[in-house]
Amino acid sequence: MRIVLATGNAKKRAELERILDGAGIELVPMTELGIEGAEETGETFEENALLKARHVAAETGLPALADDSGLEVDALNGEPGVHSARYAGAESGDGDLANNEKLMAELAGLPEEMRTARFVCVAALVAPDGREWTARGEMPGRITDEPHGEGGFGYDPYFIADGMGVTNAELEPEEKDLVSHRGKAFRAIRTQVQELAGEGGS
Repeated sequence: MRIVLATGNAKKRAELERILDGAGIELVPMTELGIEGAEETGETFEENALLKARHVAAETGLPALADDSGLEVDALNGEPGVHSARYAGAESGDGDLANNEKLMAELAGLPEEMRTARFVCVAALVAPDGREWTARGEMPGRITDEPHGEGGFGYDPYFIADGMGVTNAELEPEEKDLVSHRGKAFRAIRTQVQELAGEGGS
C-alpha cells in the first residue's frame, strides 16, 4: 500500500522507512508527486502534523503520514518549539547552521544543569475518508555547548539524550531510532498504519 509522506526531506524519509520497516507499506514523498507542503500555521505540534497530513491526503486521494517535531528548551520557556525549523528566520540562509547559532547565543553562559531540553514529535496519519490518528513521542536530554558528530540533522550535534554519553549526531541511525522522539511517535502509530494497509490501497 502506498502512503504519501508529507515531506521532501530525504533524511527524514530514510528514518521513517527504518522505523516502519515491515509494516507493509511504500512511503512516497510528496515531492515525487509534485505536491507542495501545507503552510504550518498551527500553534502546537499536533495541529501542524494534522495540517500537513490532511493537505497531502486531500491533494492525492491517498493515505498520508506527516509529523511535526521540534526542540523545547526549558530555559527558553519551551522555545523554539513549533518554530524550531525556522528559529533564526526564513531569511537566515543555511537553516540548521543559523538555527544552532541562535540557540547557542540564547544559551551562552548558562550552566549545564540549566540546559535541559527535549525533542518532541507528533506523528499524524490521515486516511482519504477523513479518519485521523496522532501519536506523540518525546526524547528528554540536554544541550551541549559544542557540536559533536556528523550524523542526524537539525539540532542533533548539540543534543545529548538522557542515558546517552554522546550527541544525537554521534549515534548510529538504528541506535537513535530506539530512543528518538520520532521513533517513539511512529512506533506508537504503527498499528494504525498496518491496519490501514490491511484494508487495501493502491
